[in-house]
Formats: sequence, structure tokens, C-alpha cells
Amino acid sequence: MIALIQRYKAWLMPAVTLLIFSVAALVLQRSLSHLRWADVVEELARTPLQNIWLASLCAVGSYAMLTMYDLLSLRIIGKKLPLWRVIETSFTAYAVGHSVGLSSISGGSVRLRQYSADGLKAMEIAAVIALCSLTFTLGVSTLLGLSLLLEGEQAQTVLHIQLPVAHWLGGLVLCVVAIYLLITAVRQRPLTISGQAFKLPSFHFSAAQLITSCIDLSFAAAALYFLLPDQLGLSFPAFVGIYVLALAAGVASNVPGGLGVFEGVLLLMLPDVPNDKLLGAVLLYRLIYYIVPFMLGMALLLWGEWEVQSKRLEEPFRVAKRWIEFLLPEVLSVLVFLAGAVLLLSGSLPAIGKRMDWLADLLPLGVVELSHLAGSAVGVGLMILARGLYRRLDGAWWLTQVLIVAGIFAQLLKGVDYEEALLLFVIGLMLWASRARFYRRAPLLAQRFSPWWFINVALVLGAAIWLGVVAYKNVSYANHLWWDFAFEADAPRMLRATLLAVFIASIFAMMQLLGASRPRADLPSAEDLEKASACLAKSSETMANLALLGDKQFLFCDEGDAFIMYQRGNRSWIALGDPVGNPDRFENLAWRFREMCDKHGGRPVFYEVSAAQLPLYLDLGLSLVKLGEEARVPLANFGLEGSKRAELRQAKRKAEQRDGLSFRILQPAEVPTHIEQLRLISDDWLIAKSVAEKGFSVGNFEPEYLCRFPIAVAEKDGAIVAFANLWRTANEVSVDLMRYGSTAPRGVMDYLFVEMMLWGRANNFQWFNLGMAPLSGLEKHPLAPLWHKLGLLVHRYGEPFYNFDGLRRYKEKFDPVWRPRYLASPGGLALPRILLDTASLIAGGMKEVVFK
Repeated sequence: MIALIQRYKAWLMPAVTLLIFSVAALVLQRSLSHLRWADVVEELARTPLQNIWLASLCAVGSYAMLTMYDLLSLRIIGKKLPLWRVIETSFTAYAVGHSVGLSSISGGSVRLRQYSADGLKAMEIAAVIALCSLTFTLGVSTLLGLSLLLEGEQAQTVLHIQLPVAHWLGGLVLCVVAIYLLITAVRQRPLTISGQAFKLPSFHFSAAQLITSCIDLSFAAAALYFLLPDQLGLSFPAFVGIYVLALAAGVASNVPGGLGVFEGVLLLMLPDVPNDKLLGAVLLYRLIYYIVPFMLGMALLLWGEWEVQSKRLEEPFRVAKRWIEFLLPEVLSVLVFLAGAVLLLSGSLPAIGKRMDWLADLLPLGVVELSHLAGSAVGVGLMILARGLYRRLDGAWWLTQVLIVAGIFAQLLKGVDYEEALLLFVIGLMLWASRARFYRRAPLLAQRFSPWWFINVALVLGAAIWLGVVAYKNVSYANHLWWDFAFEADAPRMLRATLLAVFIASIFAMMQLLGASRPRADLPSAEDLEKASACLAKSSETMANLALLGDKQFLFCDEGDAFIMYQRGNRSWIALGDPVGNPDRFENLAWRFREMCDKHGGRPVFYEVSAAQLPLYLDLGLSLVKLGEEARVPLANFGLEGSKRAELRQAKRKAEQRDGLSFRILQPAEVPTHIEQLRLISDDWLIAKSVAEKGFSVGNFEPEYLCRFPIAVAEKDGAIVAFANLWRTANEVSVDLMRYGSTAPRGVMDYLFVEMMLWGRANNFQWFNLGMAPLSGLEKHPLAPLWHKLGLLVHRYGEPFYNFDGLRRYKEKFDPVWRPRYLASPGGLALPRILLDTASLIAGGMKEVVFK
């Protein structure tokens, strides 16, 4: 069961969100089946202006108290920021979080962006987010408990629970809150849970959190309470309890703004309130408490970004260019998605009578019918293309412009919907002005759409269907309805347009799920390999010889004397090691690789890079994680004399005198005559180890590749029993493939290593490279980076599957000098995927990662 959850975890949360939204929609459908949309609009118009102003003032009071959440949290962690900065950040975070959903993530990202600019560290910002969530929980629990305890009679009526049960539940919830306050009052040292220490706020801060949250939630509840009809029949304290339950259900559902869930809970718990009055009040409440603050919050966020950019850049033109480059494509993708949703929802609503009368005098019926279908088809197309715009794809930009023009004509011809046409026109102008930002040439269908994108499209389609059912609930549905064509036949047009939209979305979803993966890029030609071989003469890294394996692509500098070898693994463009060749070309070459990845929507990754080039990767804007340490044996003083070399000396004597082994070097010209014998040994070794050939960062048995290098062999009775191909630079020698047959005596690898090091010293090499020990040398300090802690966990619990400690101990007996190796990548949440893509490249596929 756990394995199944892990396999489908990317779809699990979107599926749960969709399920909750579906249940809420079902409740709304059953509760509002008798409702007419005109009744809701009429109730909105009847709401007294005085009540709207009171609700607005309560909303202002609620957001003012929400600002106190952040102020208290900052005081608890001992940080002080300017008051206006905290107000701006808090308001924006809550305005975005309330409307977008997943408030800890969406609002937390706003806090991360704003507070990090003010000098707060990531862990401090995480503490602020956690404390704000704690403040909200304290207030919800307290108000709910008080409502059950003090207004038990009304809770009995609304919640259908007995009075003693309501009192008992209310007392229990308040006891939990009291216990927490007591703990903060008496416990001074940190609280330890699962080995992690958490410092609790002091009592006066906890009490302030509780009071602040209660006032905030009371203001928020009052904003809705003033909009409800006067004959509600509930006291305000009792209504607060119902409001808190509905709010908590909406937050827990992760549906943006609790849409549908909040309304569904209110409908269930307030059955005596007429549904049209309740729905009208909730819609007006959402406008006051969600939509208006969201618009103001986005304006503040954009203004803040404008100020930051204008301070960094001297000229206004450069500010505007940076603004467009980093922000506008993402904003436009959201706007295009929303425009598509608007077209779909518009296709589900009746046409305005006077406008349809105009069209009846000007256009034939067929044009109106086709325009209605086209409008819904364009809506689905825009939602699909929005993902391509987010990825900055050139093809998505062109298709979107075509669909926007088609959508404008469709909206005007289907019902003179000039509002939607104007919206499309404005978005089209913004896209046209930002043409240069959509430059990536990757095909649209090759981009994998995330589960959340599918869920969002499904939610919009579901909302359009539900809206159509509600708008035409008085229509008698029958088979002939599909074939009714008339200017006043709005319901049939809605059915046909909805069917077409669902059909298009389903076809695209199937293409995504069944589509083939992107083919592997072309491998280098013989000319490229010879060009790379010439660059190797200037390299100081023996690993650069893997360029000759032929399984990687090359990016050469214009002068041709330096290159980067790389391969694509999904969206990860993984370069092996540092650039190779003339060091003067490294910086420009690395930037060209970075630009190439950006152009094609790939992640730039440099695998197993040296410490010497770290400033270069930091300049590229990449993050660094330590992969392990590489062992290099200094050969100038290497010998078998002394007590420290006793084990190596004995291994050499035993191999020669008892096992009859001898050592020699096959020069590249000699290798072809022995290649079949070497192949038998290699196949025997692979079978004995139950492994498959690897690639990318390690060599494999390719005759053309092996014939480029000298090969060290151990022979017994004139037959080769073990071999290793030698990589060489001007001052370093190393090995790649090391394999032995079933007839090789025990200890043959020790013998080969000793002989190769002695040979390297005799041929004036300074170093012998033993390769990397993965996850070696990671810091064990409590304040070490998270990657080090994760690496140590893998090192500890993965020891039975990969002999980390044994590999390190084996190399230690040669008394090497250790130096670190790093991974340079965009980091963040993409790091696990990058590591998986790299492992897949090395193993030859995801299946081989798991089973070989």
C-alpha cells in the first residue's frame, strides 16, 4: 500500500482536492437545484448599502488583525522589521493565500520573497509561517469551543447533536487550548519531538496569539453576518462557530479560496436560511473579503517588485526589460488560462436578449451556432496553451495569438459579448508587446503537464457544466434537445459547446498520457570525437577521457579548443565534470551552455565538478551540493617500503609468488588483438556481479573506446585474468573499467592497483586517481546543510545496498589525498528530480536504476 502511494503521490493531493471539490459541488447542486440565477442577482441588489459598508469595515479589521499574526511571529523569533514592511508583506501573503489556496505555500512564497529581501534566513521565515498557522489554529479552536459551550442550544439545532455532547466537545477543545497555554507558561526549555527541538513561545506571546486570532476570526465572521438576511435566527456567537467550521473545512480542502466547500458547509448548517439569500450573501462576501484584497495584494506585490528592480538598475528602460523578462510570461500564462475559463463559463450562460435580437437581424443562424462552439473550443485551447506560455515556448505564443483573434470574433458573433472580446484584446496586446520573452523552440506536446494543471482544467470544465445546469434547470432535457437550432435556443447551444470542450480536453489528456518520450539526441560524429581528443591534451582531469565513450553530446567553443560534454535526461541537461580544454574559454563556454538550456527549457546541471571551478558555477546562478570525495595517491614518494605499506607489499608478493601473476601494459595498438579475450572477462564479471553496463560517468565495454587507451593486465600462465584501461593526462593517471574473470585469484585487484601505481611513478606521473567515494566527507554538525543530513541518512541506511564505508576504507589503505566533488544545479525542489535524471543516465534507464 505504501509503495502504491509513493508511486502515485504526485497525483494523490490533486485527486483528493478534486474529490473534495466534487462532493462540495454535489451538495451545492442538491441544495440549489430549485434556485434561479435571477433570484441570486435580485438578492444581491436588495442588500442594504449600510450592511455592505459594515461588512467592508469588518473585512478591514480582519486584515488588520492578520497583520498582527506576522508582527507577533517576528517578535517571537527575535526579529524586528519596519512596521510598514510587515503590513505590506502580511496583507499580500494573506490576500494571495486566501484566494489561491494552499495558503501555507502560496502565502509562504510571498513571505519568502519579501522577508528574504529584508535579511531573514530561510529557517526564520519558515518559523514565521509556522507561527502564523499556529495563531490561526488557536483562534479557530477557541471560538469553536466557546460557541459549543455557550451556545449549545443553537448548536444542538444546527449541528443536530445533543446539548451535553455540544458542551462536552466545547469544553474538550478549550481544555486542549488551555493545556497548550499552560505548557508555554511553565516550560522554559525547548520541546523535543522525534529528535527535533522546538522552542515554544512564552506565555504572554501565546496569549497575544490567541486574542489576536479570536478578534480576526470574529471580524471575518461579522463581515458575512452583516450580509445575511435579518431573519437568520442565530446569535452572533453561535454563527461564529458555524463560520469557523466552514472556514476550517475550506482551508483543509486546499481548494482555492475554499470555493464550493465553504458554501456547502454553510448550506448544510443553515438549512432555515433561503438558499438564494445565502448564496447572494456569500458571493458578496467573497467579493469584499477575497477578490478585492487579492487585487490590492497583487498590486502591492507588483509595486514592490517595481521598486526593487528600479533600485537595482539605473535606467528605467533596463528596469522594464528585466520586469518583462522575469515576471510577465508567468503572469500572462495565468491571464490566458483565466481568459480560457471565462470563455467556457460564458458559453454556459444564456445570451443577453437584446444582443441576440441584433444578431438575428444581421447574421444567419449557422454563424451564431458555429461561433458558440468556437468560443468554447478556444477557451479549452487557451487553458492548454497557458502551460506552454509559462514555459516561454515560441510555438505556444503564436498559437495563442491565433486563438485570441478567433476568440474575439467568436464572442462577438455568438452574442455580442464585447466584455470577453475586450479582455482577449487586452491580453493579446500584452502578449504582442512581450514577444521577445517567448523564445524557446521546444515542441508544445513534448512538455509534460503537471497533475495540478490537469486538475485546474478539470475544475473549470466542472464549474462550466455546473453553471450551465443551474442556469437552465427549468429546461426539460431530452434527446431532441441536442438538435434544436434557433436564436432563442440557448440550452442546446450550451450542451453542444460543453460536449465539444470536454471532448477537446479529453483528447489532449490522452495524448499527454499516451505520448512517447522525447527521443535521445544524436551522438557525436567521428570528427567530433577527434576534435574532443585534441582538447584532452590540455586537460588536467583524467575523467575528461569519458568524452571518447561516444555517449555524450559536445558543445565546443568558437575556437574549437575547449568543450563541454553533456547529455539530456528529461528536462535535466547534465554536463559531466568541468569544461575541458583551454581554461581561458571556460567562462564563455559555461554561459553558452546555460543559455542553451534556458532556450530549450532545460535545467543546467554540472555533475562531479571540482572545487577549483566553483566560482564559475556560482556566477551562473547555480546551487552546489557535495557528492563525495575523490581519492588521489601522490606518486612521487609512493613505494612498498615501511610498515604502512606492509599489506600492499604482501599482496604483491602473494600474487607473484603464490598465484603466479604477472603485470604488463598493452599499448593501444596491441588492444585490438586481445579485445575478444578482454570481452570474455568483462562478460564473466558482469554475470558474476549481476549488473548491467553503465554509461555517462563511467565507461563500458565498447571496443572502439577501449582501443584508444593503454590497458593494464594481470596474466596467469600467459592468459589475461584481469584488466583495467588507463586514463592519462600530463600529470595524472587513473583507471576506468576494472574487471576480472572467474579464474582470477583472490586479491588480483590489489595487485593491479599496486603495479599500476608503481608504473605511474616510473613514468613520471604525479598522481594516481582512485575515483570518488560517494557521500564521503559530509558534515555531521547539527547546523550542517539539509543536503548533508539527507546524505548521511542515505549513507547510514543504504550501506547494505551500496558499500559506502567499505569503498572508503579500501581506498584509504593507499594513503590518498581526498578532494571534494560537487553537483552544480538550480537546486531547490528540482534537486531530487535532477539526481534521479542523473542516476537514470548513468544506469541506462529508470528500470536499471532500480533493478541493476
